[in-house]
Amino acid sequence: MMARPVTVLITVAGPDRPGVTSVLFTVLTRHGVELLDVEQVVIRGQLTLGALVATNRDAEALQEAVEQAMASINMTVRTSIQDGVEEVRRGSTHVVLVLGQPITARAFSQVARALAGVGANIDAIRRVADYPVTGLELMVSPNPADPTERPHGALRSRLVEVAATAGVDVAVERVGLARRNKRLIVFDVDSTLIQGEVIEMLAALAGPEAEARVRALTEGAMRGELDFTESLHRRVAVLSGLPVSVLDEVASKLELTPGARTTIRTLKRLGYRCGIVSGGFGSITRRLVDELGLDFCAANELEIVDGRLTGRVLGTVVDREGKAAALRRFAAAYNIPLEQCVAVGDGANDIDMLSTAGLGIAFNAKPALRAVAHTTLSHPYLDVVLFVLGVTRDEVEVADAAEGLLRRVPLS
Repeated sequence: MMARPVTVLITVAGPDRPGVTSVLFTVLTRHGVELLDVEQVVIRGQLTLGALVATNRDAEALQEAVEQAMASINMTVRTSIQDGVEEVRRGSTHVVLVLGQPITARAFSQVARALAGVGANIDAIRRVADYPVTGLELMVSPNPADPTERPHGALRSRLVEVAATAGVDVAVERVGLARRNKRLIVFDVDSTLIQGEVIEMLAALAGPEAEARVRALTEGAMRGELDFTESLHRRVAVLSGLPVSVLDEVASKLELTPGARTTIRTLKRLGYRCGIVSGGFGSITRRLVDELGLDFCAANELEIVDGRLTGRVLGTVVDREGKAAALRRFAAAYNIPLEQCVAVGDGANDIDMLSTAGLGIAFNAKPALRAVAHTTLSHPYLDVVLFVLGVTRDEVEVADAAEGLLRRVPLS
C-alpha cells in the first residue's frame, strides 16, 4: 500500500554561488517529490531558497539526504515535515508599494503592523528601487488564520493614515492584469511635469505686485477654494499688454520636474500613449510636446492681438470638468478604455481627471486632490510614478544603458 503523502518545507541559506539550486534539486529528483512551491531571494550575496514539496516516500530519508547535500557545499538547511498535502494558499490579492528616502525600520514596522491590523499577510517582499527613492513592493493577501478578505478601501485608507505619520508614501493596488495593462497616461503641467507655475512666471514680467496677486489666485484655485475658470480669467487679465515675446522668454526658463524625461522615455518604450492635459497655455505646452515626444496635448489658448496679450482666453476653458473631458476624448481617439488610463496631477482642478482614469496619482498634491486620488506621492521625483506602475529601477536602467542614456544625478 502506498504511504500517506506528506509535505516537506525545505529552507536553504548561505552565500550565493552557482550550483546551490542544482544540488538541492538533484536530491529532490532522486526522491521523486512533487514540487508545490519555490522561492529564492539574494540580499548582498546571501541566498535564501525555500522549496515546498510533497512525497509519499520516506520523508525522513529525504530530510537526511537534503541535509547531507547542503552540508557538502557549506549551506545551512532547515526542514519541516507535516502529514498530508495541504492546499497551497491562493495567491496574493494586493500589491503594497512603500516608498521612502529613506525607509526606516520604524516606518516599515508601522506599515507591517497596519497590514496585520486589517488581517493582511505579507507573502513576499522585493526591492524595486534604490534611486531616487527606496521602493519596497509587498505582495499581501488575507491572513491564512483569518481568511476573510477585507475591502480594498479599508486596506488603502488604513495605510494612508500610516503613511502620513511614518514619513513614507504607500500605494495600494489589486494584483492582476489591471496593474500591468495601462496604455495611456496624461500629465498635468504646472508643478507636475514642470517645476513651478507658468502663469506666475508670466505675471512676474508684469511686476512684483502682479506676480503676488496671481500667486494668491493660483494657490486658492489649486486648493479648490476658488472656481478655476473665474480664477483663470482674473489671472490672465493681469497679463494684458505684455508683448507676445514673454511666452518665448518664459518657455526658455522652464525646468522639468526631476525624472520627467526618464518617465516619458520609459513609458514610450512600453507602448504608452503619453500626453498633457493642462489648465495652462498651449503656446507653452506645445513646446513640451515637441521636446519630450508626447502624443497629444490639451490646454488653454491666450488671445494675442497686434503682438500683445489681451488678457483674455480664447474658447472654452480647460477647467476641472474640461480636463476629465479631454482625458475621455484622447482615450476614445486611441481606442483605450478609461480603466487602462493613468492621470497624474497636483491641484483641485485635477480631481475629475484623476477620478475618471483607472489610476489617479496625486503628485505632491493639495489636500483636496490627495483625498480622492488612488495613490499619493510626496517625493519630488516624477519617475517614482514608474514604480507605482510596476516598473523597477533595474529595468529602467538596463533599457537606458542599452541606448547609452544611463546616468544618476547626485541627489541634494
